[in-house]
Amino acid sequence: MNQNIFIGTDSGATTTKFSAVRENGEAVSTKVLQRPTNSDKGREAVIGGWIAGVGEFLAQNNLQWSQVAGVGLAIPGPYERYGVWGKSANLPASFGGWDVRADYSAALAQQAGRPLPLTVSNDGHCGGVAEAQHARHGQPLSVLMLMPGSGLGSAFVGQDGLPLIGQTMCALETAHMVTPLHLLGLGGSKPFPCGCGRDWGCVEAYTTISGLPHLLAEKLLKYPDHELAKSSAPIKEKVLSLRTRAQKGDALAVEIFDFQARALGLHVANLVMAFDPGLVIIGGGLMDHEATTPEFRARYLQLISEAAQPYLWPQQRGTIKIVPAVLGELSQAIGAALVALYQSRK
Repeated sequence: MNQNIFIGTDSGATTTKFSAVRENGEAVSTKVLQRPTNSDKGREAVIGGWIAGVGEFLAQNNLQWSQVAGVGLAIPGPYERYGVWGKSANLPASFGGWDVRADYSAALAQQAGRPLPLTVSNDGHCGGVAEAQHARHGQPLSVLMLMPGSGLGSAFVGQDGLPLIGQTMCALETAHMVTPLHLLGLGGSKPFPCGCGRDWGCVEAYTTISGLPHLLAEKLLKYPDHELAKSSAPIKEKVLSLRTRAQKGDALAVEIFDFQARALGLHVANLVMAFDPGLVIIGGGLMDHEATTPEFRARYLQLISEAAQPYLWPQQRGTIKIVPAVLGELSQAIGAALVALYQSRK
């Protein structure tokens, strides 16, 4: 049966992942196909790598270009406008102002022998689309997803399966909203700095790896005899050891991740007040089944829920579920493919 498929291309500064979904939304494969983005080699190299990667994915799954009905591209922001990259800290300066949608569309048309519909979306939003489709089990639920990792990714997916993107494609940049420091016992403290330049205490600085150096320094005042207080290891090495330490019961590390969970819980409450989702999904490295234990994940999610509940409307308490993400590193590629599929139905 020559069934149509929709390709997902998830491209970051260093690597690109490829996936596809069928017309019913089912993933063609859950095997990760990942190749270098080659951004350091310029625009043509990136486009060529995407086309080659799609071709490789099709060959691996016994599919043909004739079956491709549409393509979704997931890329990090910021954007000057739809499909046009803005200046990014992680990409070559020459990529600023690049109409990536036009160039990828042209290359796809040449390869397929016909024009192919192409959608371009924020990579974090695409992760939310895929996780939402998986978690809803066919129910018409809107979904809020938060992905703490190096930074804090956010997405809100409507009942139609598509993400909220906003007027300038900057919607759901919730990482840089204000943290209620007084509720975390830090009311008199100077806010942690954030890479975005804001000085009001961005949520990202209190919930992700980016803020761990500051949080560790704060907590070491309580644990002056801790091994990390005496260690001469680089700060990056120290903070990256915290997840393992917490899972071994290290009191300092446990306290740090408990703090981050409470901070994220207050953020969840804030966003639930604004968007009233039917489901909240938590992703990121702390939900990685290969890197964290079930006990660690359960504690983290429970603390998020406990911190959020008192600030929700009565009708929301106990009804909004907070669940872990499950698709891992494939979520954004699958989500990009799903966006292409959903747009084709409009």
